[in-house]
Amino acid sequence: MRNSFANKKIGKWICLLLMVGILCVIPGNSAHATTIDDGATGETTTRTNIEEPGSAESGEDLLDMNIANSLTITQSGDNGQVNGTLKILITLTLIALAPTLLIILTSFTKVIIVLHFTRAALNTQTAPPNQVLIGLALFLTFFIMKPTLTEVYDTAVVPFEEGTITQDEFFEKGMAPLREFMYGQTQTEDTRLFLDISGEEWDGTLDGIPLSVLVPAFIIGQLREAFIIGFIIYIPFIVIDMVVASTLMSMGMMMLPPTTISMPFKILLFVLADGWNLVIANLVKTFY
Repeated sequence: MRNSFANKKIGKWICLLLMVGILCVIPGNSAHATTIDDGATGETTTRTNIEEPGSAESGEDLLDMNIANSLTITQSGDNGQVNGTLKILITLTLIALAPTLLIILTSFTKVIIVLHFTRAALNTQTAPPNQVLIGLALFLTFFIMKPTLTEVYDTAVVPFEEGTITQDEFFEKGMAPLREFMYGQTQTEDTRLFLDISGEEWDGTLDGIPLSVLVPAFIIGQLREAFIIGFIIYIPFIVIDMVVASTLMSMGMMMLPPTTISMPFKILLFVLADGWNLVIANLVKTFY
């Protein structure tokens, strides 16, 4: 108890010292008041500025004279350019949403579920571990989505960086390849299900499906196909379990768990049939 109390006390002191050190390292910004002349009334007012204001005619001039704690948005016709802190904020927001977008808009869901079914059918518990399965699923997802992501980059990202399209056009052109990919993996009955629930009409075309309907229909389709593939993977291993259980019962060894004996035979069958090649090859082909 004394050691635990002492450790907690030392930890509190260390945290306090770190906070003080951080506050000492952070540079302070000097604020000063300036007097400006209001030409309309002849009166003077005061305002507080972090730095002395300046004037610029273009975004490049702002970058040359601007200070560190700045936020700059330049507007040229219909094209907007965001600089400074706001761009960092947008980037961090996209990074935070990246896992969700990866799951709901790509092939990751079906791939990771099939890989988990494969491991469960082999009854190897934690081999391969979750980190390996997730890493394999990520690289397979990038391989499957490469044509779609390349089209998004060529048709949306590059023109937007060049300033030839607006933000609305950027979003529309960027989502078009993803919508085509999801629509190709979605069954009509799933789409009609969510359209009936939302009470919206559908003319039978891709453009007539709202994104709020297409995404859940796509996810349901991926789950259905993943479970079908998982059932097919389970069949040969269930046969091995039944044969081993029947053999043990006929030998009077009912106290010996059949799964303990069947697991080496499952692994042997999986290796001899080149199971990983068969599973991954047929899984990837479902997207083409």
